[in-house]
This record gives sequence, C-alpha cells and structure tokens, in this order.
Amino acid sequence: MTNLTNILSKLTALIEKNKAYIVDGSLNRNLLAADARKYDPELLNLLQEDKELKEHFFSSTDGGLVFKKDVFLQFIMNKEFLPDSYTKYKIKIGLGAEDGSLLSESGDVVLNWPYKDAILEGGQDKEDQKRSEVFFNEVLAPDQITRLLDDKVFTNWKRYDKDGEHDLDELKDDDNLIIKGNNLVVLHSLEKRYAGKVKLIYIDPPYNTGGDSFRYNDSFNKATWLTFMKNRLEVAKRLLSDEGVIYISIDHHENHTLKLLMDEIFGRTNSIQDIVVETSSPAGFKLVNPGPVKVTETVLVYAKNKPRYINGEKKLFVEDKWPTNYDKYVINPDDEVDQWKIAPLSELIYRQLDVNSQKELKAKFGQSTDVVYSATASAVALQNSKAVFTTYKPHNPAPQMKKAIEESKAADRPVELRKDDGSRHILLKGRLMAFYQSKLKKIDERDPVPTRHLTNLWTDLSWSGISSEGGNMLNNGKKPEKLLERIINLSTNPGDLVLDYHLGSGTTAAVAHKMGRQYIGIEQMYYGDDDPTKRLHNVINGDQSGISKVVHWQGGGSFVYANIMNNSNKFRKRVEAAKNDTDYLQLLNEATSSSFLSYRVDPKRLNEEEFRKLSSAEKRRLLLELIDNNTLYVNYEDINDPIFKVSEKDKEFNKKLYEKN
Repeated sequence: MTNLTNILSKLTALIEKNKAYIVDGSLNRNLLAADARKYDPELLNLLQEDKELKEHFFSSTDGGLVFKKDVFLQFIMNKEFLPDSYTKYKIKIGLGAEDGSLLSESGDVVLNWPYKDAILEGGQDKEDQKRSEVFFNEVLAPDQITRLLDDKVFTNWKRYDKDGEHDLDELKDDDNLIIKGNNLVVLHSLEKRYAGKVKLIYIDPPYNTGGDSFRYNDSFNKATWLTFMKNRLEVAKRLLSDEGVIYISIDHHENHTLKLLMDEIFGRTNSIQDIVVETSSPAGFKLVNPGPVKVTETVLVYAKNKPRYINGEKKLFVEDKWPTNYDKYVINPDDEVDQWKIAPLSELIYRQLDVNSQKELKAKFGQSTDVVYSATASAVALQNSKAVFTTYKPHNPAPQMKKAIEESKAADRPVELRKDDGSRHILLKGRLMAFYQSKLKKIDERDPVPTRHLTNLWTDLSWSGISSEGGNMLNNGKKPEKLLERIINLSTNPGDLVLDYHLGSGTTAAVAHKMGRQYIGIEQMYYGDDDPTKRLHNVINGDQSGISKVVHWQGGGSFVYANIMNNSNKFRKRVEAAKNDTDYLQLLNEATSSSFLSYRVDPKRLNEEEFRKLSSAEKRRLLLELIDNNTLYVNYEDINDPIFKVSEKDKEFNKKLYEKN
C-alpha cells in the first residue's frame, strides 16, 4: 500500500522548491490547483523528479505518461495538506494577533479563520446553491479581484409608480433603488455614487444554521460564512456616513463570532448596543425539545463613528403595564398642595369592585382575585393619572432641594418647591412625588397609555401574522414591519438614505418607503410572486398592512429597478430552451467566442463532429460547463464593446449612476 504520509511529506518538500508557490511562508494550494488544471509543464516536470510521486500521480502508456489530475487535486485538497495562503492559522478559528505573533506580544487582538484574506464571490441564487464556492485571493490573483469588484453594467431599468411598471426615462438623485444581483458585486458598484451617504444599514443575513440559505459546500463552513460576511461588511462600512449606524439581526449560531468580527471591522468602541428581541412564545413543537426554549434573536448595533452618531440621543417609549409602586393617590388634587390629603390607591380599587377589604375581595372573586385586582388597578390608575403617584429619593440634591427635603420630613403634609427656572417639585416625607400622568404617552396614535423607556430587551413586538404583511407570503426569516419602524425611527430622519443588501421579502424597503426615507435594496434570490418588487408596488398602491395605519400611509411614490447585466444567464436559459442540433451548434459557436468562456476550455479542442454525437442531455451539460462562473458580469469599462450589445438607454443610466460624482 502506498504510504500517504510519506507522499505528503515528499510532495510538500518538493513543491517548496518552487518559490512561486510560497506566499507569506505558506504553500499556496489554490495556485497549485490552478496550475494542475492547466497542466502546467513546470509543475508536471517537478512532480516527476521523485519516483514515488511520479508513480502516484502519473499513469504509464505506450505513448508516455498521463497526469492523473483528479487524483492530484483530491490529494492537495485533503485536510492534512496545508490549507494555503488563505490562512496562517491552519484550520482553526479563533482569537489571534493580526501579524501571527503570540497574543501576549500584541495589543491588537482579532478573529482569525481560514480564507480570511480571500474574497468569496459565492452567490445565493438557485443556480449557485449547487456549485462549490469560488474564492479569489488578493495575493494569488489581484487582477482577477480587480475585475470582480470593478463597477458593473446594470440593465433592464424600470420605474414602478402608481401607473405600474414602465421603462425608465430618467434616473434621479433621490430615487429609491431595488437591484437584483450578487450583493458583493453590487455593493462595490454602488460605492462610487453612495460612499459616505448611507445613514442606516439594516441586514438580516443568512444565520448559518445549516438549514438556511447559506448552504455552501466548503468544508470550512464557519470560515466560509465569516469570509462571506467580512467581504460585504467592509464595503458596507465605506457606504455609511460618519453619522451612520448598522443593525444586524442574528441568532445564537453565529452571534458570538459576528460580534468579534464587528469589533474588528467597526471597532469595539463603536459598538452601540446588543439588542435582544423576543421573536416567539414558548409553545407548540418547540416544547418537544429538551432544555430552555429558544424565543429570542439578537440585533447587533454599531456606529461607523460613535462620537458622530447624532441620533444616539433619540428616545423611544414602549407600552407598559401599571407599575405596582404607584400605589397612592391625592384625594383632592385640585386644591393647594399644602391642603392635599393622601390615601392608598387600594381604596379606589375596592370602591370600583364594590368591596371594602382584601378579605371581601377574595371572597367575591376567589382564584381570579389577583387578575381582577391588577386589571382594575390599571384602569383606576389610568382614570386618575393626575392624582396617582409614587415617591422616590432625590439623587444628589442641590442646597435648595436639601432644605425642602428637611422641611417635608418635619411636616405632615406635602411641601412644594418652585425653582427659578419655573420647574415645580413636590416632596412628601423627604421624597419626591412622581405622578402617573408623566408615564402616559401616545403610542401608534392611540390614546395615552402607560409607558417605559425603550431598553435593549424588546419583548413588545409581535411576530404573529407577519407572513402576509405587504401582500407576499414568505414565512422563513421575514421580519415584522414594526421592528423596522422602530430601527428606522431610532436611527434616521425623513429623507435619510437606508440600505438593506439582504433585502429578502422587502420589509426594510417597504417600511422606509412608508416613512419617507430614501432606500436601496439588493437581493439576488428570485421569489416569484413574492418578490420584493411586488410588495413595494403594493405599498405604492396604498397597502394597509404592517405599520400603514400607524403612519397614516395612503400610497404614492416610486422606485427604480435594475439588475446586473449577466450574459451567461441568458446563455443558460437558451441552453435549457434548445430543441435541436441547430440550436446546440449555434450555442456552441457563441460560447467559444464569448467573454464568459471558462479559462479551462481550449476552443481549438472542441470538435464539432464529436459534439454532434452526444445526446441532448450531454450537449446541454457540456454547454453549461463551458461557462466560467467567475466572469458572469459585464464591467462598466466594457460598456461600449459591441459584443455585449448594451442599449443606448442602459448606457445613459449607467453613466448617470457612475459619473454623478
């Protein structure tokens, strides 16, 4: 039996002779694989220098040697082989020093993982789910990286307004945009026009649960997810204004690693808050599982520049129940303060319930006593909010306040203190009186209700019935409009720009539209009848679901739609629709001269006669394999190339998009 360990050792030592394969002191596996796929003569000659390696990776024939490419590629992809220059930390994910030194020797602690220095193109549409991830490495192929992230051509420009969908006639500075395509590529394409202009980014990315849309085939799933997130967050940060903020929904699967990643990209000092959101109740099938029932998710909040985060002082209030410490009331609140008479609130409650004591209360309501009492107390306190109060100890009182405190301790009545600024304070037995009325505020345009300050624990948002909000019926991952309304209220003002590059069902854009914010939404999945464009068209037509009634939404406005120009997608659809040899041969000729032909394909070796002998299924499969998934998009610099057939209108709108600044 071949000694694999010995082969591994020999292969490593042999390849290290070629300095081209060494990057940052490590073997670059991807460059090695690329040369193997191209049958690079220098690599093949190198492998033949050792007898055992030659026997393992080559087969002898009468005419010479045949390189067993698949065996070689499978071997170097083995987990025992060095991962490549994508990581100095082998397969481990965890904290480290950025330069590779010991943590004790560095003050800069970062999260490290395989592929950290890579670019992950990997898409999320249905076609991409079945293919392995495509990694680009800046050290390996900087020109490839540059082309991937260069400005792209957008096409199929449409405007949606109250009159429906029609061809775009003008692209305006304040237009809302919905863009279909790979969000990494789109984000980089938007950078020239929108860098430093976005006030709020909200994203609800794949949670990497194993059952969500992040189904990549890479063995380093966690590293892949981190690379995917990092690439996009870095450009998203550049799009944010100095006063901007980003909110990210996530759950326990990646909450801890995303927090570390955000600390690295945005800086720990720019962390605003970690908000815990109750998303469901402990009921139904969830109770079958042992242990605590999962009912929450987390929203991580980071500013781009915390000292410049101008909306940080905004305060919101949420509805609250009657606080039991508001348990006294003034019998005669309309009289002068020194004539006030104080009584327990229970007297009013008993009177309302037509009893005289706790004993009579229990006798009358039995096991329902506590429920009845609490409900009645809430109603009584609300009706008498000007008179119901609690008391609290003043914090760091000024001399004038100290004098009033001592006076009230000695008196058998409330003491009033009026300050020079016109403010009024009332003390009882050395404590300040706080009236229930001050806790009442209007929420969602309803009558005043008792409230409390919004905290980082959000338990008041209902997820019930949100699947049909906006007229589209997506269930998985959809967020309630009320959640986005709160986030937008906290972070923006009317007219500010909001971005969501994991748009999904379109909740962020729908709420931003209703609240008078400009927005950009990016989505690469296609949801058919439940696409976000349908939802936004419903919004324009006056959709009354979600927050519409709260914000008095009546409809109106518009948005512009476009998608990344992708010639290979058209080619794919034509392959699927092909019916005869004439169609297949025409497609073969087009592919061999196209911009998306895979670099692995030598057009001269494609034999038309052999192609004719294949079955229809084999012809379709071969035609699709000719496509290079790494060059799907048309760069803006190539917009005038006749081969791409970009219309004059598309040229006009792309020029407006890119040359504005």
